[in-house]
Amino acid sequence: MSTYDTYDYDVLVIGAGGAGLRAAIEAAAHGVSVGLICKSLLGKAHTVMAEGGIAAALSNVDERDNWRVHFADTLRGGQYLNNWRMAELHAKEAPDRVRELEAWGALFDRTKDGRILQRNFGGHKYPRLAHVGDRTGLEMIRTLQDHGIHQGIDVHMECTIISLLKGGERIAGAFGYEREKGQFKLFRAKAIVIATGGIGRAYKITSNSWEYTGDGHALAYNAGAELMDMEFVQFHPTGMVWPPSVRGILVTEGVRGEGGILLNNAHQRFMFEAIPELYKQQTADNEEEGWRYTQGDKQAKRPPELLTRDHVARCIVREIKEGRGSPHNGVFLDISWIKSKIPHAADYIKKKLPSMYHQFKKLADIDITNEPMEVGPTTHYMMGGIRVDADTQMSTVPGLFAAGEAAAGLHGANRLGGNSLSDLLVFGKRAGEHAARFAAANWPATIDEREVNSIARQVLEPFERTTGENPFQLQYDLQEVMQDLVGIVRKEDELLQAMDELQKLQARYGQVKVVGNREYNNGWHTALDLQNLLTVSEAITRAAIERKESRGAHFREDYPKKDEQTGNCNLIIVKGKGGEMLVKRETLTAMRPDLIQIIDEMK
Repeated sequence: MSTYDTYDYDVLVIGAGGAGLRAAIEAAAHGVSVGLICKSLLGKAHTVMAEGGIAAALSNVDERDNWRVHFADTLRGGQYLNNWRMAELHAKEAPDRVRELEAWGALFDRTKDGRILQRNFGGHKYPRLAHVGDRTGLEMIRTLQDHGIHQGIDVHMECTIISLLKGGERIAGAFGYEREKGQFKLFRAKAIVIATGGIGRAYKITSNSWEYTGDGHALAYNAGAELMDMEFVQFHPTGMVWPPSVRGILVTEGVRGEGGILLNNAHQRFMFEAIPELYKQQTADNEEEGWRYTQGDKQAKRPPELLTRDHVARCIVREIKEGRGSPHNGVFLDISWIKSKIPHAADYIKKKLPSMYHQFKKLADIDITNEPMEVGPTTHYMMGGIRVDADTQMSTVPGLFAAGEAAAGLHGANRLGGNSLSDLLVFGKRAGEHAARFAAANWPATIDEREVNSIARQVLEPFERTTGENPFQLQYDLQEVMQDLVGIVRKEDELLQAMDELQKLQARYGQVKVVGNREYNNGWHTALDLQNLLTVSEAITRAAIERKESRGAHFREDYPKKDEQTGNCNLIIVKGKGGEMLVKRETLTAMRPDLIQIIDEMK
């Protein structure tokens, strides 16, 4: 029988990024006891990597902006696979969440008359992103953390959850371990909010930090929750490509929002060739309402570099494949050209993009005020995740909620830049509120201690093997498979090959071996994370095989066009009674007539 520390909470929040912190704050505000789990240290959440801004229709820079335009932009960017109710709530509530963050102490960049400044971003019709230079995510985490520590929330840092526990059909708690000492921990809870972020570490090239191993997706799936839209993995167009030690680190879309242009090795702006006919016609027919962006107080045509991320990423891949890439297998991103347009451009760049300036100076010895950066696509964000109710954020398992990147629905087939941070605030608040209400209305469900002891024995098995697979090698091989066969451009034979390779990796995982003891054993941690990575990788691949069309971030070379029949449904992943992974189609819910009218008016 294993020994473990036991904790009791009304609401347990797993994940301490923007969504997790906002959920914990809201739950505590409703008077329930709250526990918050951090896989690493409090404040070291991946939210800090979201640099460009928070998308919210504040209308501070362009008075034509409003929630209806934001709603329409989000649906258009998501190729209309979005949960329309989530998109409506998000667009309506994002401005209040930003103002709330400001009231809690967030220091935003300002317009000349003192309002929150907003910048342009890809896929947004008007300048909409409230920002703090290019450190917006860091400011969000700082603000939420500073506010949250006064709310009576218990924080468990460097703790990883291994399994969710149920009492009957209802959530009952979670079982995990302390990373430093390896001590097991049992958390009893009436409601659980999953806010664990994404799956980037399933790929070799990613902007995501080591924590992003699909934990929340796999935990929910194994507990019986449904996953949705798992084929839609966003590859951010611009990550660093050189030197190799920093490959994949994010280069914010804010560079392009401030005027950065993409160039091939012939110094050509190749994105002009990629403007969809719809927008070419828009610009030609109606110059005033066409593609525009704001820089200071000056209006100009909106550049093609600010097309949606999926589109820009594929254009960059095309340039590289056709031999027009940069020396290190990327393309050039140049912000220094604005020296010919505005006075004191170097100071302007350093003010607007301080993190990018220091990042390239320190890591690549490049001064972005004088020379272009080399960039290429990097695995960045997961549109798919746990299927939730739009209003409450509860999954298909009673008492299990999800918010942020771990939840699906808002973004559809492709996320617009900046919508992630407002997503965290809007639905983090909603998840915390409804988790607290659920907890207040229910007695704790009973946990079976035999199940807990069985889980503990399973996770210690790698220590008992004298021979077996190296977990680090297994993770490397998995990342190679996903990068090469389930990447930006997909086709049937490669996806089927990936499924075969994943099955082999799963078999090898059954023989994984670790050495040493349980105290801060990275090999053991990697071995436990691997099961989650294998689960989400299989879900991504199975969904990618099933969706035989190209839509948003999912591009099939063998099915390059949209298919109306396939495009009218979401793909749902569920665990079968025999443990097998099943994929089913679910037709989209009909949109309300008033929202259809908004979409039609914005076209």
